[in-house]
Amino acid sequence: MSSLLSARDIDKSYSEGGREIVVLRQLSLELQTSERLAIVGESGVGKSTLLHILGTLDRPTSGRIIYSGKELPLDDEAAVSAFRNREIGFVFQFHYLLPDFSALENVMLPALIQGISPAQAREQAEDLLESVGLKERMSHRPGKLSGGEQQRVSVARSVILQPKLILADEPTGSLDFRIGQEVHDLLFQLNEQRGVALIIATHNRDFAEKIGRQLELRDGQLFPVTHCE
Repeated sequence: MSSLLSARDIDKSYSEGGREIVVLRQLSLELQTSERLAIVGESGVGKSTLLHILGTLDRPTSGRIIYSGKELPLDDEAAVSAFRNREIGFVFQFHYLLPDFSALENVMLPALIQGISPAQAREQAEDLLESVGLKERMSHRPGKLSGGEQQRVSVARSVILQPKLILADEPTGSLDFRIGQEVHDLLFQLNEQRGVALIIATHNRDFAEKIGRQLELRDGQLFPVTHCE
């Protein structure tokens, strides 16, 4: 199995009220192709910050990110943005769907932005929405969908460009147990059937155990988790 993502010596700090707030310190991480990884830890330890840095939504104070053997040019916003749109899918706790667009249009949007023809984007979006059980709900706007349905639309949107990696930040934190389990199963299905690697930040230890490999973020660094506490 080959390395997909490497983060090396990542530091992240902020200046607040004249004080330096250190979030990540000399953090390193390796993720293999098609691997599933849970990042666990208490609220506020920096899990979201780490995912944003790995997904190039944020920049580290120092350190390097290597993807498929190539170091990302973190100081080149245009290149990094193109990489992010093409190679990484994001699923957040809150779905961030556009309220004035249908489920189908929300899923199509990343493909249209990448220059894929409307006809091809529509076909791909329809196939994805059918695969996540929303064949009869494609024309509905987010306000007419349940929380679980909205999150399934978000997952479908995250993979329309066929990324090799999905970063999910507390993807079921706002859902009840049963609906959350459906979203968990959907993410695992994408991993098993499409070979998409997953990094999932969660405070749910039971979910983390099902993901497989676990790393705990504390004191700005990652530590292996050998059992569920």
